[in-house]
Order: sequence, then C-alpha cells, then structure tokens
Amino acid sequence: MTSSVPWQERLSAGTEAVQDEVIRWYQKTPEGQAYVPTMIWGTLQTEAYATVILGQVVDFLGVPDDVRAGVAKRLQRQQVLYDGEHHYDVVFGEQALYTNIGGPEVMREQMDRILRDIDLPSLTLGIIPATARVDMPPVHAFNLHGDEAHVELVSSGPNVTEPSELDLYRKAFSRLSDAALYGEAAEELLQKARTFWGGARRG
Repeated sequence: MTSSVPWQERLSAGTEAVQDEVIRWYQKTPEGQAYVPTMIWGTLQTEAYATVILGQVVDFLGVPDDVRAGVAKRLQRQQVLYDGEHHYDVVFGEQALYTNIGGPEVMREQMDRILRDIDLPSLTLGIIPATARVDMPPVHAFNLHGDEAHVELVSSGPNVTEPSELDLYRKAFSRLSDAALYGEAAEELLQKARTFWGGARRG
C-alpha cells in the first residue's frame, strides 16, 4: 500500500509540524536506511544548510514561512545520532557534496560537519562516486524505517508499506550500498569537496 498527501497540504501550516512528524518517526525506529543522491541527509545538515533548504521549500511551495521554527525542529531530530539508541546506514551520491546550497561558506561548514561525524557509532556513511557503476537504474531519494519506505518527490512524499514494494526498496539500497565507498575512501571524497568549496568564490 502507498499513501500520499501533497506537500502543499502537509505544509499548509508551515514546516514545523512536519518536522515534528519526522522526529516521532525517527524516535520510534532505532534503525534506518537513507539514500540521498543530490543533497545532504537532513539528519546531518548544519543549521545554515537546513535554513537554505527549508527556505527553498517555503518559496517553491508557497507555504507559510516558519523556517526558523522548522530548522530548530530539524536540529532537534539530530539528537538520534548521539543518544546511543539509534543507527542509520546512509548513502549519498557524490553530487550531494557539490549541489550548491547557500554558497561556499555554507558548503564548507557542511563538509566539516560530516567529516566530524562520519565516525559516529550511530552512522554508517557511504558515498557513491560520480563515475561509479551502479547495478540498477538511477532512482529518487528514499528512507527506510522498519516496515515503511518514505519517498521524496516534487509534489508529495509517499509512504510505501506494501511488502513486495518494500522488498524492492531494500534491494535498491543494497545495490546502492555496494557501489558506495566507505571509511577512508569516503573521507577522501569529503576532503576533496571541502577543498573545492574552500577555493570557491562567493556568488
């Protein structure tokens, strides 16, 4: 079964309420998986990066502007990385390190944040190099928590609970993980991106 409510409806009162939903979702599921091909996973975003992202959401969808409150909740959700009770397997596309969110200063700070947290016991982070061969077609971002997959689309964020569909998402995550680099190799990609943003000009 797949259920979906349009983003404009879900965010009709602003971003804070949806962030509260995500906090509850994370707190009740101690283990999760996430594939994020073109941006930084929300649970690793800095305050500056999250502010730009939620500002773009508000502007694009035309929903009430409560960005400061939404960002505060997004940062609150990140406590699952430090409470000793959760673990997340996360795979980025290398493009996520280069998608310009907020300019060089924001991106440098974001790379530093990931480099600081990459060795957390609660996190297994892989990065798929831009030129890596992946044994499946390109797909959208998604999160797996328990018996549910959350999919990030332009107009909505469907939740998938049909077992046969969930099996496909798990299969997809396994193949994406197989193409990713971990440990020192992932850190090298992050350092490369950090160097790039360190030399980039504002603009």
